[in-house]
Amino acid sequence: MRFELTEDQRSLRADVREFAENEIKPTAKGLDGQGEYPGEILDELGARRLTGLTLPEEYGGRGEGLVELALVVEELSAALMSVASTLGLHLGVATVIERFGSDEQRETFLPEMATFETVGALGLSEANAGSNKLEMETTAERRGDEWVLDGHKQWVTNFLDADYVLTYAKTGSDEDAPHDISAFLVPTEEFEVETVWETLGANSVKSPRVSLSDVRVPADRLVGAEGNGYVQRGRIRTGVNVPARGVGIARAALEDTVSYTKSREQYGQHIGDFQGVRWEVGRMAERVDTARLLTLRAADRADRGRDVTREFSMAKINATQAAVDNANDAIQLHGGVGYTTEHHVERYLRDAKLLTIAGGPNEGHKNTLADAVFEQHGD
Repeated sequence: MRFELTEDQRSLRADVREFAENEIKPTAKGLDGQGEYPGEILDELGARRLTGLTLPEEYGGRGEGLVELALVVEELSAALMSVASTLGLHLGVATVIERFGSDEQRETFLPEMATFETVGALGLSEANAGSNKLEMETTAERRGDEWVLDGHKQWVTNFLDADYVLTYAKTGSDEDAPHDISAFLVPTEEFEVETVWETLGANSVKSPRVSLSDVRVPADRLVGAEGNGYVQRGRIRTGVNVPARGVGIARAALEDTVSYTKSREQYGQHIGDFQGVRWEVGRMAERVDTARLLTLRAADRADRGRDVTREFSMAKINATQAAVDNANDAIQLHGGVGYTTEHHVERYLRDAKLLTIAGGPNEGHKNTLADAVFEQHGD
């Protein structure tokens, strides 16, 4: 068994790494510190059609798979995690349209989504429907040729610069769960912004709370079959971008730490020459490799149409915790300056913590993983 990328995959990774290192990372501290939207960066990703990476070529995408998505997201996240999250969530919305939408929806939305001229955001979580999305309170009622939506969404990443929100709402009774939730494409101007959250990290792309009150959308903005929105969502695997973001942060923390400890001198030698420091750095490298292998395994199995319930949860738990642990160790090994904004490592820790919550908290994935393991070995 050879754990090697194809030549095309290596070329893609190299191109994105060069862009991330030259165009994103030099601006990352400023964007994060000022809470400034990385619009020019995202526009360039659109021009390169990376915002349509996994969409079919017939709709202007690049026709790549989830392995390629994981590679691209790792590189972007190593420079600025909020850029990677915006791309990943946008592609998730586009993928739902591509997989379950009508021909008219595909033709209308996907070409411009591939180039980021039309931007998608996800409206799923609510104040009382965090881990358990089946408890959402947003409703959609059919009235003639329209659907009327009422409710709210607690965290809509990139809402302020998006054009449409893929909005999940109840269209049936609780007794029909999970076949009681449908998905709709709702223009962002139909929402009211209630709160723009001030968050620990990911400061350059905001995730506000928004609400809908008697919002009417045409019947043809229902995506997929009525009542099957949440079930259909479980069939897409672009969520592999979350552990891939963790890999990127973990790797960036490792690389910054190696660079710093090789140049910083104390007691007449570089601190990277102390055995204790070297062991810690080795452990950081082990976390990166483990996280990447688990993430790419999940992506590869998904590309081949295999069930990845076990593999995805394992990757998500491991990679996101690796990001937190490596960022924490990076701050410690940088010493006092690691606690300042002069270096990137403090931002890595702030951004990494989000990943243990986003995409389903790690505790929920631990339950999913345990269930899958017991089922696999039950006999």
